[in-house]
Amino acid sequence: MKAVKNSQEKIIYESMRNPYSSQWRASLKSKMMLLLFMFVLATYAIYLLRLVSSSHVSCEEERALVPPRKEAFVVDTRNDTVVLAKRSTEELRDFQEVEDENSNKLTLEHIVFGIAASSDLWERRKEYIKLWWRPVKRMRGIVWLDNPVKTAGNERRSLPELRISGDTSKFAYKNSKGHRSAIRISRILSETLRIGNTGNVRWFVMGDDDTIFVTENLLRVLNKYDHNQFYYIGSSSESHLQNIHFSYNMAYGGGGFAISFPLAKAIEKMQDRCIERYPGLYGSDDRMQACMAELGIPLTKELGFHQYDVHGDLFGLLAAHPVAPVVSLHHVEVVDPIFPNKTRVEALRHLQIPMELDSAGLLQQSICYDRAHRWSISVSWGFAVQIFRGVLSPRELEMTSRTFLNWYKRADYTAYAFNTRPVARNPCQKPFVFYLSNARMDNNRSETVSDYTRHRVQHPVCTWTMADPSDIQIVKVYKKPDPHLWDRSPRRNCCRMMSSTKKSVVMDVGLCREGEVSEV
Repeated sequence: MKAVKNSQEKIIYESMRNPYSSQWRASLKSKMMLLLFMFVLATYAIYLLRLVSSSHVSCEEERALVPPRKEAFVVDTRNDTVVLAKRSTEELRDFQEVEDENSNKLTLEHIVFGIAASSDLWERRKEYIKLWWRPVKRMRGIVWLDNPVKTAGNERRSLPELRISGDTSKFAYKNSKGHRSAIRISRILSETLRIGNTGNVRWFVMGDDDTIFVTENLLRVLNKYDHNQFYYIGSSSESHLQNIHFSYNMAYGGGGFAISFPLAKAIEKMQDRCIERYPGLYGSDDRMQACMAELGIPLTKELGFHQYDVHGDLFGLLAAHPVAPVVSLHHVEVVDPIFPNKTRVEALRHLQIPMELDSAGLLQQSICYDRAHRWSISVSWGFAVQIFRGVLSPRELEMTSRTFLNWYKRADYTAYAFNTRPVARNPCQKPFVFYLSNARMDNNRSETVSDYTRHRVQHPVCTWTMADPSDIQIVKVYKKPDPHLWDRSPRRNCCRMMSSTKKSVVMDVGLCREGEVSEV
């Protein structure tokens, strides 16, 4: 009996000591299963309710839930008809980007020109302004004169507005070699800005009455820069001595320079005070640069602005133009006419023929070789073609030939601010020059055709035993207009021989092809 009693007590003791007995564990397991089932049931009920409610979304919401299709429709209402044209959403997005880009694109309406002029020279100089001024393109600008001038009624449409500069007698001028009109001219920017009517203006461009602007290339250059920032854009003189005397950091006013609108406003606020601090300066452009220095603005150089501080024949400069768009030409009354047997105005008007066809390619040099005859050929598109006997390297041909004299006539070739080469003395190395005679657009081929006629001058006798170019009478050059030439990295165009006869040469000029090199 005692053994049975002990075993019962042991069972009771074990159950009391271990609350997690098998019975209790079974009860706990059943409770956990019940809770899990209730959780799953609640989750399913919530999901079912959300699914039912989603069937009542609006049509707009339903369309929003549908992923975008790869095709869309564009309505074209031209000619009062509705045309549905399928376009991918990518095309529509690209179209919108182009629209935004075009709306922000720089045009002549965004530029105000300030032109310095003299009443004594007006009758002559106004003809140069007429060459490039285009009122039909909504150009804005003012010619600032020292005294009133007479202008015929029909001329007013072909010229900018004329105004008389303000009184500058309160400003001291102490340069014995200059003229105090420099103060008047230096204030053109401020006076133009104070007139008002500056809505939508991004740039102010300054120039002289004998400055010729290639306005399409001016737009191409300025379009590279943010007009909301401070920019002072122009170029130095061709004369090293001029740049030393004035400054390599100065934009020469005759070559023209551009000032962004915010910088123009900053200059206007302080220019009169600035001018008072520099009574000993010579001209207007060095006074402008002095004020830029006080504002801490450097000159941003663009090689297409040409002061042309030289005398004589510009041929060497125009035939080997830098790889940059031509923006301006200056001192056209100082140098010889750029085309022979024409007046200065006639010659510049003749240059406008290729300018209208392909302004981006104007004066751009191409170099190639006639391997059969062993001739070197240099094309300055829209101006002239040169044929040389023998092989001259591109390094030589892209260097300016000294057909002109320095601004300081006693200075030698070391007084230029760029590399030059001498005019050939060997009679066999003198080039045969062909000047532009005509240019037109071939609509069937969608390219320009320019003819260059031999310039008749006496050539010295050459004793070289090689092909003689003296019988060539005309060079014909085909070139596709390339308005986006300067949207790419700078590179000379390439030229290629197409055919050659005893009296003519036919060539093609355009973008260099893959692997194309100017070599023999």
